[in-house]
Amino acid sequence: MTSIDELRETRIKKIELLKSAGMDPYTASSFRTHTIKETIDGFEIISSANKKIIIAGRVMSLRGQGAIIFFNINDGSDIFQGLLKKGEIEDGLFNLFVNAIDLADFVEITGTLFKTKTDQQTILVKDWRILTKALAPLPEKWHGLQDSEERFRKRYLDILTTDELKDLFIKKAKFWEVTRDFMKKNNFLEVETPTIEITTGGAEANPFKTHHKDFDLDVYLRISVGELWQKRLMSAGFPKTFEIGRVYRNEGSSAEHLQEFTNMEFYWAYANYKDGMKLTEELYQTLALEVFGTTVFETRGHKFDLSGNWPQINYVDEILKQTGINVLKSSEKEMIDKLESLSIKYDGNNRERLMDTLWKYCRKNIAGPVFLVHHPKLVSPLSKSCPDNKELTERFQIIIAGSEVGNGFSELNDPIDQKARFELQQKMIEKGDKEAMMPEWDFVEMLEHGMPPTCGFGFGERLFSFMVDKPIRETQLFPLMKPKE
Repeated sequence: MTSIDELRETRIKKIELLKSAGMDPYTASSFRTHTIKETIDGFEIISSANKKIIIAGRVMSLRGQGAIIFFNINDGSDIFQGLLKKGEIEDGLFNLFVNAIDLADFVEITGTLFKTKTDQQTILVKDWRILTKALAPLPEKWHGLQDSEERFRKRYLDILTTDELKDLFIKKAKFWEVTRDFMKKNNFLEVETPTIEITTGGAEANPFKTHHKDFDLDVYLRISVGELWQKRLMSAGFPKTFEIGRVYRNEGSSAEHLQEFTNMEFYWAYANYKDGMKLTEELYQTLALEVFGTTVFETRGHKFDLSGNWPQINYVDEILKQTGINVLKSSEKEMIDKLESLSIKYDGNNRERLMDTLWKYCRKNIAGPVFLVHHPKLVSPLSKSCPDNKELTERFQIIIAGSEVGNGFSELNDPIDQKARFELQQKMIEKGDKEAMMPEWDFVEMLEHGMPPTCGFGFGERLFSFMVDKPIRETQLFPLMKPKE
């Protein structure tokens, strides 16, 4: 069996064949007149005119011998068949193609269109030239890249040889396009906020830390899509804003978690969490229908239907129902005893972490879609308290397939209350809680100048991964990989 190194050496020799024939094996330009998709769409008109066209692409298959060679090329828009036939092209060009062209090479083809006896649309080659000579072969078509590590390292080959994977990323692009269009149709202004921050606001997560050389200052990559910045824009007088962007969390990986991913957040002045629930329900249903053509999905052992009006469940009541623990009244010891009896691992013994861990256990049993509402103030440091119960907040989460796929609330705009909650978070940080929210005192100062009643909401590509029923890592074009040893 020929080794990769031997194949490479053979292809390098073919470069010299191309050069000796006057062809540049790595030319800077192509003179194509049509993409392959344009060729297919306009086939009848182009072929009836017997007009020469120029197409280009990567050679994906080669078959035939003697005086006739069939091949397929792919330019990213589609695949098209070519026919190289002696008598229809100069002998020198015919022989050069046979002797110098391999699978994976990029070629430019000049010819006329016709249909074969099997009704296959084809270009009859009148001239050709090399665009790029590939030195390494493609994976075998029917087996592709089998090793998952290799698939992620050579994602370009994985996508090239797996139509389903390419379609997934086209669908993902449409997912964010539909999101953006929906927000704009509802008169939200798209904005850009900093990705490097002095303090990481807007979520509870462990950040990536780096150093700003010019300012000689330690800074962090953001863990939310500009939550505290977009709220400043509410104070500045913008009524509706949104941002789609990357966020970074220096935490573990799982089927639902990555360290780098895309989120969308919006902020809506003079609206509350009930307005947010109505709008996000419509957004998710629009995504389902326009991107996938259905509202029914199945993932992680759950089946869910996004159509209709979604029910609401209460945070405290749901935990009580499933575990017998009232997180507002039970002691930390009672929570710990319950977690241990359920064989649930927990990190830290402060009340917020214990409460959150109990909820995450309960969450797994909910197929959804449901709105989880009225979270305790302790786990919602940026949410406005409920007027009839100050221990609870006007917060909602969208729960699907046992997981949270959206988070929103009536934003806290009381500077005195916000300062007190930040002070509590600071004490948690000092006691070693790595997920506690960093206080942002400049944000408190902004609130003192006044921010209107506001609803904020965010969701990320976890929703997309659920809709396609794949681990979130599989839905990343280029997931982070450890270097090879």
